[in-house]
Amino acid sequence: MLGVEDLSISFGGLTALDGLGFRVAEREIFALIGPNGAGKSTVFNVVTGLYRPSAGRVRFRGADLLGLAPHQIARRGVARTFQNTEVFRTLTALDNVLIGGHAHLRGGLLRAALGARLVRREEAAARRRARALLERLGLADVAGVEAGGLPLGLQKRLEVARALAAEPALLLLDEPASGLNPTETQTLMALIRRLRDEDGLTILVVEHDMELVMGISDRVAVLNYGRKIAEGKPGAIATDPAVIEAYLGSADG
Repeated sequence: MLGVEDLSISFGGLTALDGLGFRVAEREIFALIGPNGAGKSTVFNVVTGLYRPSAGRVRFRGADLLGLAPHQIARRGVARTFQNTEVFRTLTALDNVLIGGHAHLRGGLLRAALGARLVRREEAAARRRARALLERLGLADVAGVEAGGLPLGLQKRLEVARALAAEPALLLLDEPASGLNPTETQTLMALIRRLRDEDGLTILVVEHDMELVMGISDRVAVLNYGRKIAEGKPGAIATDPAVIEAYLGSADG
């Protein structure tokens, strides 16, 4: 589904990624972990077209993504959430999800202004899909509430709903459990599993919450100073000496 090959990028002389490579299979939950500043979110920004690397390739379903604009990548089936929630704070939860699905609407501004019947039908269908997503993520009761007034846990779920509205094949989740309490994290873990098992999504997740990573991931790659130092099944990663030293703390600590 996703292939990252020999990816490198620097900012002001600081190397953020150095020859990074990994592959994510279809319907796999793949996690990227590592200390702060290891380059995890930079990977997401390269894959989604926000950053242009100095070297390397990114392939999605065999097609090269480098050089494409973020909206072009989104239309190909890649959606993401952000480390810091990026909901449209003054819009309702429903409108946030509607914006997430805008790339699939065919009615243009002129046709909308003329009140074309097709546009009205399309808008009604989009609203039904958006409400169904809110229902599925436990947000139906806050559909009309401004997103900025929602608790962090609900904002996190709203970001996932907005990403799902784009009907992606590959979903990138950037620290989805950040700021959540244990109950909210368990709910999130169950949701991620359902998205893979029931919807067939391929999921790439960056996360510091090791309970979530070890509980949902098929495979894990560990970054440190922009380089991959380990990759494998969660159980093997948890006992890897290099990982313990770089991320989980020294074996003696």
